[in-house]
Amino acid sequence: MRLIFSLVTTLLLSLPVHAANIALIIDDMGYRKQDVEAFTLPAEVTFAILPHTPFSTTYAKKAAAQHRDVMLHMPMEALAGNRLGPGALTASMDNQAIQNTLNDALDSVPHAIGLNNHMGSKLTQLTLPMQATMAFLRQQQLFFIDSRTTRYSKANKIATRFGVPNTHRQVFLDHFQNQKHMQAQFDRLVRIARKYNNAIGIAHPYPQTLSFLQQQLPKLQDMQIQLIPVSRLMQEKALAMTESVADNTNVGSD
Repeated sequence: MRLIFSLVTTLLLSLPVHAANIALIIDDMGYRKQDVEAFTLPAEVTFAILPHTPFSTTYAKKAAAQHRDVMLHMPMEALAGNRLGPGALTASMDNQAIQNTLNDALDSVPHAIGLNNHMGSKLTQLTLPMQATMAFLRQQQLFFIDSRTTRYSKANKIATRFGVPNTHRQVFLDHFQNQKHMQAQFDRLVRIARKYNNAIGIAHPYPQTLSFLQQQLPKLQDMQIQLIPVSRLMQEKALAMTESVADNTNVGSD
């Protein structure tokens, strides 16, 4: 018995200890041929692919072949009236138009297991479009990650109400594509992960960003931080939602 205990203890001590997890999403994949350089990043890095773009389907299939998580990066109307690109959701659409548009977008990004918004500072504040979006995601069994382009977003609350596993990003890494800014944002992401156990960062396939990440991501292990696919984090969210529903169902059952 003492020998078995010793062997188990030795095994546990030999396993890597991770103080926290980071999930990293590369947004805006699909427009540019040079975005293919992002495929050199670790397979744990998730790709959020814009629909109906020149490489949307090709990149989605290539990512899946690497066993990499794929998300639909869905264009949504912004307050500033930014150019949205093809297949965007707008406030003028009714429920059916929103769901048809989402369905067409999903067809162009095969293997997608979730959705995050591209822009959307206007749309994510609006109840009816978000309800239509979450109804679609629930039907398709997809999760939702709010890119948080506005502090007034209602998306997460409505997703929870519809039973859609959801969360939001904590840090944009590369609003400015210079070493000093990206390092400060990366350090912030690490601090958040250590404080809350999990953190989500979003970056883009800029050459400067990819070079920075190639240098920084291998350092996470020495920091006792694990880089995880976003699906792993969302599985925990889905389990927590299921347990919450079960607890509420059992209230007053005695």
